[in-house]
Amino acid sequence: MNNMNLTMLTDFYEITMANGYFQNGWKDKTAYFDMFFRKVPDNGGFAIMAGVEQVIQYLKNLAFDKDDIEYLRSRKQFGEDFLEYLKNFKFNCDVWAVPEGTPIFPNEPVVIVRGPVIEAQFIETMVLLTINHQSLIATKANRIVRAAQGREVMEFGSRRAQGYDGAIYGARAAYIGGCIGTACTIAEKEFAIPAIGTMAHSWIQMFNSELEAFCLYARTYPDNCTLLVDTYNTLKSGVPNAIRAFREEIVPKGFRPKAIRIDSGDITYLSKAARKMLDEAGFQDCRIVASNSLDEFIIRDILSQGAEVDLFGVGERLITSRSEPVFGGVYKLVAVEEEGRLIPKIKLSENVGKVTNPGFKQVYRLYDRVSNKAIADVLTLNDEAIDENRPYEIFDPEYTWKRKTLTGFRAQKLLVPIFEKGKCVYESPSTQQIKEFCRAQVDTIWDEVKRFENPHKYYVDLSKKLWDIKQGLLQDYSVK
Repeated sequence: MNNMNLTMLTDFYEITMANGYFQNGWKDKTAYFDMFFRKVPDNGGFAIMAGVEQVIQYLKNLAFDKDDIEYLRSRKQFGEDFLEYLKNFKFNCDVWAVPEGTPIFPNEPVVIVRGPVIEAQFIETMVLLTINHQSLIATKANRIVRAAQGREVMEFGSRRAQGYDGAIYGARAAYIGGCIGTACTIAEKEFAIPAIGTMAHSWIQMFNSELEAFCLYARTYPDNCTLLVDTYNTLKSGVPNAIRAFREEIVPKGFRPKAIRIDSGDITYLSKAARKMLDEAGFQDCRIVASNSLDEFIIRDILSQGAEVDLFGVGERLITSRSEPVFGGVYKLVAVEEEGRLIPKIKLSENVGKVTNPGFKQVYRLYDRVSNKAIADVLTLNDEAIDENRPYEIFDPEYTWKRKTLTGFRAQKLLVPIFEKGKCVYESPSTQQIKEFCRAQVDTIWDEVKRFENPHKYYVDLSKKLWDIKQGLLQDYSVK
């Protein structure tokens, strides 16, 4: 996967703009771009940052090969001087990003790129594509894992993903979001994510009887036996035959059954009945797995109804984030350099939510020192510092009379250096480390922000200096 040259996976206007900058003597002009998103999927309270490692791999391999140049030449709209520039293209930008696994909120930069405008502009599509997709799936996975209330969740969606990269990187993102493993075998090979799976209904259909299918499988995997019990009739044949296979093939060899899986029907009713049957047979330690078009709302509901489920396998509604399959990240110009000075830039809109925050920025997360819960995020100018030892006033950027003075907090910068002048300076954690980091960071978010419906709005504020710059630009561009 990492060997494929994805340089030309870009919107064509990135190339036409690059040519325009080049032909007009602007190729070395320094520009600043922010990636941010405007709305949390599913009307949730926060999202999960994911995909940084794949952005790094893309930027490390950014180069136009011979076939790329020939294709562009065939368009007959680019001069040979520009094509020669692309032939010798080298990425020289600075990049900052929020580490993977971090809870993120609307309108704060999660990636910042500074460098020659052609380079900084050109990477827009892949930065958005990569971060949008993995953050979407990691966010959905985290919602589902939280709905499971401590029960394990497995990602089962490979066959329903939107393309093979959606399956592979979706499995990675789901693991970061909290899943314990995936059905996608290549994800274990590439990212050391546990691959999980037992049997399909076709295994059972292959044999003359359900019992024979169960016994042969149990004989093959006595130390790790999970049986799928809903091929014919879950309670009348599936569970009784599973119990018999456990007694005949598992227990005599000194092992215990792992689980049964229910993949259809009323999960609440069937799991309760199956639990009773297993317990009466002496298999209180045999777990029950549920699958079949699950999501966070179904899981929450069946658990509230007393479903006896120990693990969940979640497929299509996770790997596609079916309820809201778009993570609306955008990539906007926020500043340029002219004669050694930084000139903030702003995009206006009749939609207030689309007005951008100008300038070269940093994001601070403020934590309560006693509870270690996140209080608010503050967007500052990059050279500003928040003094933890002095009271700090935050205020709503739109409703400025809403103010709060904070004391007893610690301030942490969220954006960390990833590239310096085109050289990667960031050591990527393992996927397992990112998963653990995500779990710890989500624990710092107040439960009220974690609600699935009507979550408390987390504060994302601007420093006074940044707010003043934004207001000044709004005044400058207002219609007289």
